[in-house]
Amino acid sequence: MPGGSVLQRITLTLDSLDNMEHFRGHLYNWYDTRTLAPLSPRYVSSVDSGNMAGHLLTLREGLLAMQNQPILNGERIFAGLNDTLLLLEKHWGPGAPDTLKELQKQCFSSAELPLGAIYSELKKMRTQCKHLTAASQHEGDIVVRWAEHLEHQLIEICHEWSYLLAWLPPTYKSETLPTLSWLAQSTDTGEGTPPASVIIHARLRLDIISELEKRLNDHARMDFAFLYSEATNLLSVGYNCDTNTADKSHYDLLPSEIRLTSFLAIATNQLPMKSWYALGRLFTNIDNETALMSWSGSMFEYLMPNLVMPNWRGSLLDEMGKSAVTRQINWGKERGVPWGVSESGYHAFDVQRNYQYQAFGVPGLGLRRGLADDVVVAPYATLLALLVSPQKACENLLRLEQSGAHGEYGFYEALDYTPSRLATGQLYAVVQSWMAHHQGMGFQALAHILLDAPMIERFMASPTFMSANLLLQERVPDEVDLYSPRRHFESHEGRVKPVRYEPRVFSHVDSPTPEIQLLSNGHYHLMLTPGGGGYSRWNSISVTRWRCDTTRDNWGSFCYIRDPHTNEVWSNTWQPMGGNANSTDEIIFTDAGAEFRRTLGNLSVRTQVVVSPEDDIELRRVTLVHHGRLPRSLELTTYAEVVIASETSDLAHPAFSNLFIETEIDPSRDAILCHRRPRSPDEPSPFLFHMMVVHSNDYNEASFETDRAKFIGRGRSPADAAAIYANGPLSNTSGAVLDPVLAIRQVVRLMPGIPITIDIVYGISESRQQSQALLEKYRDYPIAERVFELAWSHSLVVLRQINASEDDATLFNRLASAVLYPCHELRADVQVISRNRRGQSGLWGWGISGDLPIVLHSVTSDESMTSITTLIQAHRYWRLKGLEVDLVILNNSAGGYQQALQTLIMDLIYAGSEASLLDKPGGIFVRNGEHLSSEDKQLLMSVACMYLDDRAGGLNEQLNQRLHSSIKTHRPFVPFVTVGSNRHEDWTPQTEHLFNFNGYGGFSEDGREYQIILKENVPTPAPWSNVLANSCFGSVISEAGQAYSWYENAHEYRLTPWENDPVSDRSGEAFYIRDEENGTVWSPTTLPVRGRGDYLTRHGFGYSVFAHRDSGIDSELTIMVAEHDPVKLAILTLSNNSGRTRNLSVTGYVEWTLGESRSRSAPHIFTHTVVVPSGSGVTANNFYGANGEGRIAFFAVNDPHCSLTGDRREFIGRNGSLQKPAAMKLRSLSGNTGAGLDPCGAVQSVTTLIVR
Repeated sequence: MPGGSVLQRITLTLDSLDNMEHFRGHLYNWYDTRTLAPLSPRYVSSVDSGNMAGHLLTLREGLLAMQNQPILNGERIFAGLNDTLLLLEKHWGPGAPDTLKELQKQCFSSAELPLGAIYSELKKMRTQCKHLTAASQHEGDIVVRWAEHLEHQLIEICHEWSYLLAWLPPTYKSETLPTLSWLAQSTDTGEGTPPASVIIHARLRLDIISELEKRLNDHARMDFAFLYSEATNLLSVGYNCDTNTADKSHYDLLPSEIRLTSFLAIATNQLPMKSWYALGRLFTNIDNETALMSWSGSMFEYLMPNLVMPNWRGSLLDEMGKSAVTRQINWGKERGVPWGVSESGYHAFDVQRNYQYQAFGVPGLGLRRGLADDVVVAPYATLLALLVSPQKACENLLRLEQSGAHGEYGFYEALDYTPSRLATGQLYAVVQSWMAHHQGMGFQALAHILLDAPMIERFMASPTFMSANLLLQERVPDEVDLYSPRRHFESHEGRVKPVRYEPRVFSHVDSPTPEIQLLSNGHYHLMLTPGGGGYSRWNSISVTRWRCDTTRDNWGSFCYIRDPHTNEVWSNTWQPMGGNANSTDEIIFTDAGAEFRRTLGNLSVRTQVVVSPEDDIELRRVTLVHHGRLPRSLELTTYAEVVIASETSDLAHPAFSNLFIETEIDPSRDAILCHRRPRSPDEPSPFLFHMMVVHSNDYNEASFETDRAKFIGRGRSPADAAAIYANGPLSNTSGAVLDPVLAIRQVVRLMPGIPITIDIVYGISESRQQSQALLEKYRDYPIAERVFELAWSHSLVVLRQINASEDDATLFNRLASAVLYPCHELRADVQVISRNRRGQSGLWGWGISGDLPIVLHSVTSDESMTSITTLIQAHRYWRLKGLEVDLVILNNSAGGYQQALQTLIMDLIYAGSEASLLDKPGGIFVRNGEHLSSEDKQLLMSVACMYLDDRAGGLNEQLNQRLHSSIKTHRPFVPFVTVGSNRHEDWTPQTEHLFNFNGYGGFSEDGREYQIILKENVPTPAPWSNVLANSCFGSVISEAGQAYSWYENAHEYRLTPWENDPVSDRSGEAFYIRDEENGTVWSPTTLPVRGRGDYLTRHGFGYSVFAHRDSGIDSELTIMVAEHDPVKLAILTLSNNSGRTRNLSVTGYVEWTLGESRSRSAPHIFTHTVVVPSGSGVTANNFYGANGEGRIAFFAVNDPHCSLTGDRREFIGRNGSLQKPAAMKLRSLSGNTGAGLDPCGAVQSVTTLIVR
């Protein structure tokens, strides 16, 4: 840097120092960087002040030397320019323009020119550099920056030359350029001599140097006497100016950073010389070598003062530095890591996500205990070691660079090898920051080696320091007393190994209840299951649609993968397409994210899912690798149903809620935006966005769909969506669609063995502008890549806030699965649940609303405090992840001990942050079991979604025992080969007699019925339904046979669920016919299992009839409601026209709701088996519901010998569906009924039909 720029920078720095408040000449440790106001506490540090004063005086000597040094050094000018050119070439790569090579040649040749000819060459280089800077604008930011650095470098040099040296003739013969002093004393005698303007400038610059020298002297004049203790002859660590008290701790060792402060204070006659010898010299023996011990054994303590202080060969300080570096090298070898440990940042964060800072060292050198607990390698420590062992330091720097310790601005702060701060399988984490303090020390150490120790020369040029230099020449004593540290405090396990934390890994998705992983940044909450289901929520708003379904788990955000050539369709997770014989799954859950790995034939699919800690987005990165031999094209299509409303309002009436959603396609960003139109002026209108970015050279235009009806198709579901099998782009429909979804399709071309990455982003913000900005941000691959690192570090921060580990987080998520997906395995005993006769209002007397899920923990002794502590941690974790739960701790300790245990529990809660949540919704409730009646306890136990009892063992033990209990096996259905075939004649309903026939249906001749012909793949545009009802009971049934039923109030007391879905026409009522010989299954209605051929639906006043012929069997199902009684009748008539005797089973199925919403009422329903002489069936009760007392619902068949079940999980099967229920693959139903099940009613009757 030219002298003029140096002086300007020093002047600006001193101007800032002048504006900062001082105390007895000292600066405080902390200031606001914007206002320069001191920050509390106002603290003076002995070490920092001494270091600053020593460097200011060293800088002063350097300024004075500038007076008699050449104004510029030609050799260094071109060496510096060449360094910049080499860096620019490295970052530009093979595509660098020829201009760069020409500049390098010109730089090399110019270094050989006479000094008088340099200026013209510099001007030529500056002109060429402008072209280079212009060309760099098409490259990356790093190339642009280095090109601009080069240009700025040339501008400054040329400006300095024109300012003071432009008068030099080309024939100037001297080996060095003139000095400032020479110019200032010159006279203008004509050509070949400095003109008057240059002489004036030189004199002005000398004046500036003199002024700066005085200012540096003034700033270095600090009072150290008040920091000195006469009693100990030592300097205090510091002084608190707010309380006017000195720190009680002192620096008492020679190997410490106080060495420079102490030397300075002695040299300036502020401290007596005995204070130098009061610094302890604790000799020890390390690897048969004598060494001096420091407090923390850090490289900073031993070598930082040597950056300016001279080091005489063979002196005590020289040997001290060598032994410290040797020990550091050996410690690195022992641990199998690069060496160089000092105080530095490490891989832990505060709530603002700032890296934490601590003094680290190596055992043996340091007195402090616990030095072996952390292994943090700081590259600047190796740079400091250049002062002592340059060759070994350079070798270690290369090793650090190979380990990823080098970044855009030089070496990073540190590599953290400490296992407790690492993720599973990780050997180390890079602390990706740069500290000015440590970078500055690194530059000084490099200058020491490369420029022949200029700082030490300047230091010793000071008469003040020269007067005390004998202190630095102390020799090693001939005899020393060795200090033996207690090494047993510093044990370690040899070489550092990768962390052994085991994430949860799943290879199947059929666990009794869905496992879950909660991910969150505090606002945006994501829940995932191994099947790929789950929800996305933003604060209290549901972003996408989700329903609690312990059995099916088929709600979430999905991505389809289709091969357009073979028409094969898969999904990136098990849901919604499931698996097959050629697919394998591996699912990995950690607290930072989830990963789904699928092998689909010769296609590998890897999906990583994280939530960004910085923005309210979730990132799903899909990586595809094709292992075939030829290129392959695939279609990727995303799908998610939009809500942007509270879950309650979406549950109540999704079709109405959908009406206010408006979608917008943004093709330039491969994205969809949507928002909810406000219904009042003060209602917020957040913007949801979805984007799919393909990181590939082959760009294909994306297509979009926001209309669910067009995407799914009538009568279909996400598992067989119509749009997935349709060739070509999606329809690009947007606007105020009736049923909004987010779907984007991209086509990618895969080359064998070459991975392609696709980023799928969902997010939400408060405005359209914010959403668009986030879309732009996360299109950038490096920014998206950074989210994965941030998510992991954010996870560690959150866990440390609640004093939990990653293993604890695994337990918290396992427990949370029972909250979101209640299952009978983790609830109270079946008998307890079935005995309860009290409703939700029974909880209110104990301050519990019952509106939130309840986790109940029964404790009987103080030995359970560990599990209570863990549950309180889990509760806090759930809240941080957006999951609201009422945690009820029931003190059931034996008589006389209740109060003692109660006090322990309350003290534990008050000691933490959960105290503010006591007895509040979503908080903690501690209740004394002695005060509760048996009915109260029974109520609490029956309504809890998870019941834990300390007498059954620890939390993990209870989960493992109850979830992995033996599973009952059911006898499978085995088809057998039949003799002969079924005679079948196709049946086509007649349409000639129908009035006003519209292609789907028309009125009968007498006008009493509306008849609908349902041909294959020709559904009606919407459900064409019939209402069957009397004054107290009713049912709505569609042309496809999908229905729901209610009692008294169609909204408040539904017997079966109402889905309000005109697209899929989902239902909780179904009928099946199965051929007991070959296992063929079909429904007498078009849904849920459509048979072959046409169907005829006849809607009449008070009844609906469904007719069909399949495999020679004619079926006619008549549905009606009794005239006065709350009864719905289904009469199925079967006729055998197949030409031979047939064995058939008929199965009826209902999902019990017995309330407003099935997701809320299902856990409180219990079922019974009922057999009477004329039939049998399943009854259901819901005493907990507000209107449930005394009501018994039933589903029965007029066959006393039928098989039945009340367990929906058994009937449908885990992750099954009503289209392919597991029960149809069983010989018969199990007869399983009771409490705590996913409730249903299913009856199966077997019959034999003779030929008609």
